[in-house]
Amino acid sequence: MIEIRSLSKSYGDTAAVSDLSFRVDPGRVTGFLGPNGAGKSTTLRMLLGLDRPTAGTALVHGRPYAELDSPLRQVGALLDAQAVHGGRTARGHLRWLAASNGIPERRVDEVLAQVGLADAARRRVKGFSLGMRQRLGVAAALLGDPPVLLLDEPVNGLDPEGIRWIRTLLRGLAAEGRSVLVSSHLMTEMALTADHLVVIGRGRLLADLSTAEFLERHGRSRVRVRAVDPDRLAVLLRSAGLAAEPSPDGGDAWEVAGAAPEEIGALAAREGVALYELSVRQDSLEEAFMRMTTDAVEYRAVAA
Repeated sequence: MIEIRSLSKSYGDTAAVSDLSFRVDPGRVTGFLGPNGAGKSTTLRMLLGLDRPTAGTALVHGRPYAELDSPLRQVGALLDAQAVHGGRTARGHLRWLAASNGIPERRVDEVLAQVGLADAARRRVKGFSLGMRQRLGVAAALLGDPPVLLLDEPVNGLDPEGIRWIRTLLRGLAAEGRSVLVSSHLMTEMALTADHLVVIGRGRLLADLSTAEFLERHGRSRVRVRAVDPDRLAVLLRSAGLAAEPSPDGGDAWEVAGAAPEEIGALAAREGVALYELSVRQDSLEEAFMRMTTDAVEYRAVAA
């Protein structure tokens, strides 16, 4: 289990992480989300002992990372796929990691095959694409067959097949009873992968709940309706006092908040308005995330 207790980190007068507490339980994929500058990478670095907290603790199995015996057997991590010596071969890179933690050399070939790099095992890393480096980073994280995994943006540079492979891999690892913490900005992928979400903004905890609960609490549900006579439909919705807005998808559709589809369907039937679409539209994870973190965005671009 991963446990973050009242964790804080300041750089001078700037607070990167402020009194952050959460835990990552075994048996599920936990998505670690937040806008740029929210403190996600700093939190992961403190968890791995790469940065010293100003206050609080970051624990794995109840102990700081620095106190773990054979840490690669306890925690597998991918923070930066580029942080590999380009002159080494993929196999050579994993061999020295294995030797440093007493991991059998046969495990090197097993994980290279698992991530799809068996044919590239003797190639030098400097010739690898970003996607291949990502796969090598995942191989290093899996090397010690650890019960805890921390992955920062693991799908960067991967093609659609690779993204689907990562998704299946992470869910399979969690199903084996491991604790899996994944940081990502790809909301669509997190919606398909994560069972639980920890969301931070400006270094503080914003949400710690299941993906389904997050969507229910922070997402919006609207009824999308279209009619044979769109002008008559618009008049009907307004006269009934319903909060109707033109659909952002364009066309003749309207979106109605605060009403059930059955209510709108019955209203249209009574007034003789023929409908050819009546559906419920639920916010995606991305839409719910954007709405929930709107006040926690540190770097906001303005469209031309």
